Amino acid sequence: MAMGSDITPHRGMRASDADRDAVAQRLASALSDGRLDLAEYERRLDTALSATVYGELEPLTADLPTPQRPVQGPVDLAEVGTENSAPSPWREWFDEWRWWLGGAVIMTGIWGVTSISEGEFTHFWPAIPLGIWAAVLLAHLVFPSHGDDDDPDLDSDLEEKGRNRHTERRRRKTRRRDRKRRR
Repeated sequence: MAMGSDITPHRGMRASDADRDAVAQRLASALSDGRLDLAEYERRLDTALSATVYGELEPLTADLPTPQRPVQGPVDLAEVGTENSAPSPWREWFDEWRWWLGGAVIMTGIWGVTSISEGEFTHFWPAIPLGIWAAVLLAHLVFPSHGDDDDPDLDSDLEEKGRNRHTERRRRKTRRRDRKRRR
C-alpha cells in the first residue's frame, strides 16, 4: 500500500486510489509468479478495487511476500508475464508476408474475373504492385529500421487507452457496489 513504513494506518481509515492500485500491482505480481491462480487473483482484485478502508485491503496481500522491486502505476493484465519477452523480428516479417499473400490473392482474383469477363487473358497487372511490395519487404529485411518503436504519438495513445480502461473498470466496480448496497 502507498503508506510510510513508520506509520501504520488505522484499519478503519479510508483507502485511496493509489492504495488500491498498489494492492492490485502486488496481486498481479503474485499471479505472474504463480503464487495465485486466476480465480483467486480475480476474487482478490475485485475485492481490492471495491475496498473503501485499509482493513479491507490488508488481508488481500497478507499471505504474499513483499515485492522485490518497487511497484508503480496501474496494472495492465495484458503485459503481466511479458515484461522480459521481446517480440521476434522474424514473426513481424512473416506477418508482413501474410499481408502480401492476402493482397496477391485479392489482386489475382480481380485479374482473373476481369480476364474471364473479357474472354481472354489480359496482361497480368498484379505483378507490378506485388513486385514493388515484395521489394519493399525484402529491403526491410536487408536494411532493417530501428526507429519504429520510438513513436511518441503512439506511446501517448497507448497510455491514454490504459488510463481509460482503468477508469472504466473502476466505474463498473462502483456501480456494482452501489447496486449491492441498494438491495
